[in-house]
Amino acid sequence: MSYFKRHIFFCLNERDNGEESCLPKNAKEGFERCKSRVKAERLAGPGGVRVNKSGCLDRCAGGPVAVVYPDAVWYTYFDQNDIDEIVESHLKQGRIVERLVLPPDVGK
Repeated sequence: MSYFKRHIFFCLNERDNGEESCLPKNAKEGFERCKSRVKAERLAGPGGVRVNKSGCLDRCAGGPVAVVYPDAVWYTYFDQNDIDEIVESHLKQGRIVERLVLPPDVGK
């Protein structure tokens, strides 16, 4: 058994050269919302969920981007409602939010 049941990483990268990146697309707000919701739902901690910041995840064109492990499910999201749905459906109940899954061909 792993220390955390699920780990969600939020890309908070910002490129100085003007190329696409997640931070300018409200990634920090998504991270903070997820962290808050996970805590409020009492999902945080050993045996539960860990919410982490990440540098570039190399999928900038689909940003903002988050990835859930060990499930290896990549998400894009648009607002706080999307984050709430990811927390409730995937992080809490183990059900993937299909409408927010980042297509596998989306990269930089």
